[in-house]
Amino acid sequence: MPETFTVTSSVELAVVERNGFVESRHAGAAIVLDPDGVAVRTLGDVDAPILPRSSMKPLQALGCVTAGAPLEGERLALATASHTGTDRHVAVVRDILDAAGLSESALGCPAAWPGDSATRDELVRELGQPQRIRMTCSGKHAAMLLACTTNGWDTASYLDPAHPLQVHIREVVERLTGTKVGAPAIDGCGAPVYAMSLTALARAAHRIGTASERSPFALHRSAGALVRAVRENPWAINGPGQQDTIAIERLGVFTKFGAEGVMIMVAPSGATVALKVLDGSGRAATAVALTLLERVGALSAADVAQTMNQLPLTITGGGVDVGLIRPTV
Repeated sequence: MPETFTVTSSVELAVVERNGFVESRHAGAAIVLDPDGVAVRTLGDVDAPILPRSSMKPLQALGCVTAGAPLEGERLALATASHTGTDRHVAVVRDILDAAGLSESALGCPAAWPGDSATRDELVRELGQPQRIRMTCSGKHAAMLLACTTNGWDTASYLDPAHPLQVHIREVVERLTGTKVGAPAIDGCGAPVYAMSLTALARAAHRIGTASERSPFALHRSAGALVRAVRENPWAINGPGQQDTIAIERLGVFTKFGAEGVMIMVAPSGATVALKVLDGSGRAATAVALTLLERVGALSAADVAQTMNQLPLTITGGGVDVGLIRPTV
């Protein structure tokens, strides 16, 4: 696997301040596209390969839909989600599995506790155990299984990069990014993930985020439906109090974080950001993306400021607010 960008090719994206003292700095790379898809700002090396992790889920979901999986509304939003495992999330994932005629045991993702603390605490009180269906990527996996049963493909091997579904998803990824991808790595959930540059990832996000459901092209129609599903069901793609959900609810953006500090975000105007935080922390990623979109006039400063107040950016000391995670772009 090619090496990602380096410390020397990164730039500062955000700082962590405690009582006015800069305690930590987050460096990385970012690219901003205007509504027409033209790069208007780059920070750091945006052409070096990165692993997009869950920021690739919209592309994988479109692979499932264009393979014939009947997904719309909440189901489609869950197909691209990194959900927190609430009962509401799980109910939709079970609905997708029911449509596929499969049980939870068919999921190839690992068992996990829900990310939502209230749900996790309730399961612990009930002496529950980690479950595959509670895993943050179970919606994507259920969508993949539904695509398999729709086509009569084997479900036991659906995560194999050589499986017909994964071959199709790879082709969709290459169509949307406009680049060939190399050999896959294996994501945390067990699915293939492909290295690509931030430039390629931004191009794909822009194509998805600006797609029309009235397009003459099936892939673009499906992309438009996916964006609408996410905007109409922001709770589904992440969860209550989570950063993606907050940004979508308050600003109408199309956004998807990925593990290891990756983020894509498309404003209603079509302006697009893709970024990667070098140290892998995602705590500043949403704030940086919002700030970059504000800087190019795609989001209003007042709306961004109000949204920032809802994000977990406060630093505490002794139970008192003493600092802030602050974008420096």
